[in-house]
Amino acid sequence: MFNNHDLRELLDFVSPSQVLSLYLNTDPIEGNADAYRLRLKTMLKEINLPQDVKAIERYFNHEFDWSGRSIAVFSCAAKEFFRAYPLAVPMRNLVQISDRPIVKPLADLMDTYGGYGVVLVDKQGARLFYFHLGQLREQEGVVGETIRHTKHGGASSLPGRRSSTAGKTDRMDERVERNMRDSAEFAVHFFEENQVRRVLIGGTDENVHAFRTFLPKAWQSLIMGTFSMPMTASHTEVGERALEIGIEVAQQSDLRLVDDLITGASKHNGAVAGLAATFDAINRDQVRTLVFTEGLRKDGYICSACGGLFVTKADEICPLCSQGKLERTLDG
Repeated sequence: MFNNHDLRELLDFVSPSQVLSLYLNTDPIEGNADAYRLRLKTMLKEINLPQDVKAIERYFNHEFDWSGRSIAVFSCAAKEFFRAYPLAVPMRNLVQISDRPIVKPLADLMDTYGGYGVVLVDKQGARLFYFHLGQLREQEGVVGETIRHTKHGGASSLPGRRSSTAGKTDRMDERVERNMRDSAEFAVHFFEENQVRRVLIGGTDENVHAFRTFLPKAWQSLIMGTFSMPMTASHTEVGERALEIGIEVAQQSDLRLVDDLITGASKHNGAVAGLAATFDAINRDQVRTLVFTEGLRKDGYICSACGGLFVTKADEICPLCSQGKLERTLDG
């Protein structure tokens, strides 16, 4: 199971030799093992790192069981470094060579699918799940007082007889409130224990709304979505729905970010667009969020002294530091 410790190890690994990073989609919905073996062979065909290619082929031939929906592999044979992480969520195929592991796809995966807490709630209790990268890590449940529905009408409604329905209804409402409060307190403890960063709540609209009111405001702010699902649903069904909502939320967030960037750039308000303006902002250390088109490739120039980046070269000397020379650098 890939975690923050693994991500940190990859981020810290730098080698004077080349590192081969490979992401392979193995989603059974889109193909079978034979098709993915062929895809792997094609991806490695042009890679001129024979020892790393051999290590990856050996892993897939003898260790990988072709389960899961994708896998990330990193190899640096010169440093005897090899890591493989089967994943429960699909990823796009990618193979790349650099002086360090290419971890951005995994970092994005952590942002989108890491640390999900899911609650299924009804009037009597709650089931709690902790999912990380699409895999169930923990689950618990809490059950409160039994709720019995009161039938209206009958003998108690006859003239001269006092109805007890109102009293029973009040007691039932009190039990529901206690159960909801206890479930919310239990959920908060579960979330804190598992370091949950996102919350999803499932159940009827009425129960979801009631449960939310008992959560502290700090946890209410982490609610990413709600959905309808019976308490009897399997953890697989819950996990699949959580993944669907995660994808939807991530896509909506990306669209909002791009819209805000375009608007800001057009109004010259805290944003720029285009490679030249973006490089200028990077060189001035003014970038907080960088957005780029996936697969974009562009050659450019880099300063040998300060590391400044430029799309074109107007002079041999860097205009930023006036010391280094601008050298051609190839992207990809």
